[in-house]
Amino acid sequence: MSDQSPSPAPLSDEELRETLDMVGTVLASVSDRVDAQTGTMDRLVKTATEARQAAFAAQNQTDPEQYGNLVGQAVAGKITDPLNHMIRVANVLSEQSRHTETVLKKAEQDKWEILNDIRDRERQVDRWKSRLPWFVLGAVAFTVALTVTLPRFSAINSTTCAVFGGDWVRTTEGNPACVHYQE
Repeated sequence: MSDQSPSPAPLSDEELRETLDMVGTVLASVSDRVDAQTGTMDRLVKTATEARQAAFAAQNQTDPEQYGNLVGQAVAGKITDPLNHMIRVANVLSEQSRHTETVLKKAEQDKWEILNDIRDRERQVDRWKSRLPWFVLGAVAFTVALTVTLPRFSAINSTTCAVFGGDWVRTTEGNPACVHYQE
């Protein structure tokens, strides 16, 4: 047996034309199918791309960190104003507390100054109380001394006698004297 296959019989022009027409029709049909498959492939690639984008979007949506950031932003948006208000209130309260502390310190100082003044006055009163018996004794002694010396003083001359309500007269012996008459 030979390895060569028998060569086909030569075709007529008519058969060749029909064969070429058939090959052209088959080629056109294959070309149409390839074009259709290309469109289908384009749609498939587009669908795959969209699916991939959707998968990435879904992955981002289920990413705990990003989801946490979104939740954090939403919460921060809702509590920012109340927190700022609370901060302002805390600042005002702190300022009032400092003012109150200053006033209380001043009141404490004033209280100690008043207590010191009261102590000083009590000491002065105690000193006067300790000196009072001597003052009374001195006043009594002065009164006694005046009682004894005043009549003598009034009798010294006519002016002092008149000041003390007496009359300046001459006695029978000719000596001057201050006389007080009772009525």
